[in-house]
Amino acid sequence: MSGPPTSDEIRNIAAEAVEIFRQHGLSCCLFGSAACELYGRHRVPNDLDIIVMTNSWDTEYLKGILCRESNEFFDRPARSPNATYRVLFYRLHGRRRRPCKVDVLIPGSSTSLNLPFIDDSHFEWLAHLPVLPFLPLLILKVQGWRDHRNSTRRDFVAKRPVDIRDINELLGIGRRRREDIQQELWIPDWFLDHGNTLVQEYVDAMGGGRQWELIGFNPSY
Repeated sequence: MSGPPTSDEIRNIAAEAVEIFRQHGLSCCLFGSAACELYGRHRVPNDLDIIVMTNSWDTEYLKGILCRESNEFFDRPARSPNATYRVLFYRLHGRRRRPCKVDVLIPGSSTSLNLPFIDDSHFEWLAHLPVLPFLPLLILKVQGWRDHRNSTRRDFVAKRPVDIRDINELLGIGRRRREDIQQELWIPDWFLDHGNTLVQEYVDAMGGGRQWELIGFNPSY
């Protein structure tokens, strides 16, 4: 087998990572494209993104846990010669071995993820996997769109149309799920403010303010 990972392969990798972190007393959840697909978005993910809810360890240590506990996880130096991090992969087996990229991140307003620490009682469980709550996930998708929109990197520019399709599909899913950001009282004010700023930027650029109102945001348009 060659080509990108299948949905089942992504979920199997996620299940192994979640269990390894659980054995080390760490809670974690999926976000990114794998989480979006579990919520019903119609695009197969190319990689796996995991948030580990810890303030005690950095991401390099967390990647090391996975590599030590499973021979299928391995890391490589980043392409940038000045990078201080390594890139994590998982070996997929078949007629031709191929790697699947795995991103491991931690929460915090000062991290690149810009996400609050979330207690595992707020995780959604989909296909027996812990998943980031829907509305924080949607906010992170808009954050990704904003970052790609402001970048001149060719690979980021290429992601912009995909970001827009993902966000618009997730908006429809949110309406069907009757999501309402105003009811999520556990979300810190700073992250709500961050989300509102991102949504306003998205509406200014793409329109569709009424769709955001239906899930509790209040953009001007």
